[in-house]
Amino acid sequence: MKILDRYIAKTLFKYSLSVMVILVGIFAFFKFLEEVDDIGRASYTLIDALVYIGLTLPSIAYLLFSLIILLGVILSLGYLASNSELVIMHSMGISVIDITKSSLKISLVFALIMIIIGEFAAPVALDYAKKYRAEALGQKVVSVNQEGFWIKDKQNIIHVGRNVDGSQFKDITLIKLKSARELHSISHSQKADFDGKTISMHQSKQYLINQDDKFTNIDKRTLPQLFSKVAFDRQLLQSLKREPKELSTWQLFKQVDYLSVNGLALGKYEVEFYSRLMKPITLIAMIILSIPFVFESLRDASLGKKIFLGVVISLFFELFSRIGGALSLRLDYNHFLIASIPTLVVLVFAIILLKRKSIQ
Repeated sequence: MKILDRYIAKTLFKYSLSVMVILVGIFAFFKFLEEVDDIGRASYTLIDALVYIGLTLPSIAYLLFSLIILLGVILSLGYLASNSELVIMHSMGISVIDITKSSLKISLVFALIMIIIGEFAAPVALDYAKKYRAEALGQKVVSVNQEGFWIKDKQNIIHVGRNVDGSQFKDITLIKLKSARELHSISHSQKADFDGKTISMHQSKQYLINQDDKFTNIDKRTLPQLFSKVAFDRQLLQSLKREPKELSTWQLFKQVDYLSVNGLALGKYEVEFYSRLMKPITLIAMIILSIPFVFESLRDASLGKKIFLGVVISLFFELFSRIGGALSLRLDYNHFLIASIPTLVVLVFAIILLKRKSIQ
């Protein structure tokens, strides 16, 4: 089996890399067409456009890695089938399930490599690409969290008029609550420092609200410095202006956890997070579902038709999963169930189909 694994691995990697070059190349070409109109503006040249597109390639590859691996498996096994090599493997006592296991092991190794690239290299490269393009176009480079924001932090509601690189805030208002319907104090400062754990407000004007059954008394005082510990950090602030798909899985987890603790809307982040968690299982389900179509073609001349049908069914399933995520967000269903149930149902169906094929 080790020799078989190596042979299938060699074939699968060859076809997967070919598919990746073609698909990523197509997406990069269309992205280049979007940049053509900007070439010549300020100091933005053709070389700058190519560098920018090159830096976005890891993100594009990560976005497409499920499709790349799926097509790689189908094409590699299709190649082995067309050369009657799968028939020879059968005659040697190697079952369909053994070949499927070998394909899955190799596919998951390739998927792990793509996930590592997507989680660590792609976000850094994409951020640098945006800054590089902005500088070449003569635009003012600002961080993604430069504008103001509102954020709820346990019993505090914080408004920042301007965020300077995540370490300094301008025009900040801190509202402390005693309960959901009762104010404790309101503090305002033109300047505050943030070290990732504590907000330090300078020359803060604080209004203490004392309320009883009949009267509300407001005490005003000026504090040279006011400290307030917070549960969020700079990474969370950077994620406020990003779409969920632009965040790494770890950043998504922290965002979902923070929003959940503070009772804030987390729908789109939760959908993307659960979808990321289910992606490897979804890939396995699609591969298992498509493999029987390849083996069905061993005695049939219409190999291309069967492979195409397997690809269409697998891609339709992935599209169905994405539609399910959008509907769960729209109708506020349980996002984990919507993300997991279709994948698990198809996985069980694919395993049954594969076992039936293996005993024929």
